[in-house]
Amino acid sequence: MAAQTAQGQGKRLGILVGGGPAPGINSAISAAAIEANNAGFDVIGIYDGFEHLIKGRTDQVRPLKIADVSRIHFQGGSILRTSRANPTKKPEDLQRTVETLQKLGITHLVTIGGDDTAFGAFEVAKAAAGAVRVAHVPKTIDNDLPLPGGMPTFGFETARHVGTQLVLNLMEDSRTTNRWFFVVVMGRKAGHLALGIGKAAGATLTVIPEEFPKERLTLDEVCTVLEGAILKRRAMGRRDGLAVIAEGIGEKLDPEELAKIPGVEVEYDPYGHIRLGEIPLATILKREVQRRFAERGDKVGIVGVTLGYELRCAQPIPFDIDYTRTLGYGAVRFLLSEPDDERLRYGGLVCLEGGHLKVLPFDELRDPETGRTRIRTVDVTSEYYRVARQYMIRLEPQDLENEEMKRKLAEAAKLTPEELERRFAPVVRGTAVAQA
Repeated sequence: MAAQTAQGQGKRLGILVGGGPAPGINSAISAAAIEANNAGFDVIGIYDGFEHLIKGRTDQVRPLKIADVSRIHFQGGSILRTSRANPTKKPEDLQRTVETLQKLGITHLVTIGGDDTAFGAFEVAKAAAGAVRVAHVPKTIDNDLPLPGGMPTFGFETARHVGTQLVLNLMEDSRTTNRWFFVVVMGRKAGHLALGIGKAAGATLTVIPEEFPKERLTLDEVCTVLEGAILKRRAMGRRDGLAVIAEGIGEKLDPEELAKIPGVEVEYDPYGHIRLGEIPLATILKREVQRRFAERGDKVGIVGVTLGYELRCAQPIPFDIDYTRTLGYGAVRFLLSEPDDERLRYGGLVCLEGGHLKVLPFDELRDPETGRTRIRTVDVTSEYYRVARQYMIRLEPQDLENEEMKRKLAEAAKLTPEELERRFAPVVRGTAVAQA
């Protein structure tokens, strides 16, 4: 331990959290703080992500001794809180962030967050030009960071576990009351969490943005998928069901179309993303599908539910506690090491591959076209997705090719078979899976 102490002697390490909460944050903070203290660092926690650093404030910090963090690893939430403040929004913000870190005496920084925080961390590291070295710990329940070996981002497994339990409860309610539930699940650009919950729970169907190859979706297309599933369920003798819908569907809808919906105001966060939490997607879809049935003199009971905030601060399951303790430890060990890759001189992203710690250069995570952090999306050609799709009840191209099923569907919809074909065929045959 004495040799370790000499490594960090006289240096100060800061820890901050950015983006949305995720189960396991406190475990990552704990592991990083314990290892840094053991290595001789003076460790401080920075409140609210980059928010106060951008403003030049040095008072929103706290010391993190081993006694402060030794029993927080099983707690949900973040003892350092979090924010989406973007240090790269303006050049002066970035410069002030670096200057504030230097005023605080921070020579090493552990950032915990998702794709936006990773982007901000890289820019801060570059702007500091070696004065502040950064280790980023990937965190998001969306599971959309491009980690090697298919490893999940921390927080995902807990969110899927808790979300599955909630959806199972709603499915029982659906069967008991003979109605449908539309459950929107967090996931800005990728459908990993929605698919993971829907597949594990055995939901009637799950709808994710990756199914639609077009850059933009219309509300009509999404509602046609949901309407078709309700009709198929009826044709099979059931009037209940539950659809899990990825929040990222809202990201693919035209903002101008969203803005025309009464009561909807399109807002953007500091990184330029639509604030999907302000878009009542479940309610929008519910009302439109109900309107379609009402036009045919029919009625369908639908309850709209949004899952996300219930998942983000849940107590982490053992997988995420185990995982984050390794990542927090690895972040500090990386910062104490001499990089053998020139691209890591300012910092990198800490991850696990095959049980071994690995650090990825920040620029390896960048999309060369956009300059932003690359997003890992669901591979709809994979067996993982195809198995999920196989067990869903939703309209597929073969349903429209089977005359008996087509007749039953038309009866359920109160349409002629020809009208059914015209209404549903373009959307049913237009998904990535149908084209594969």
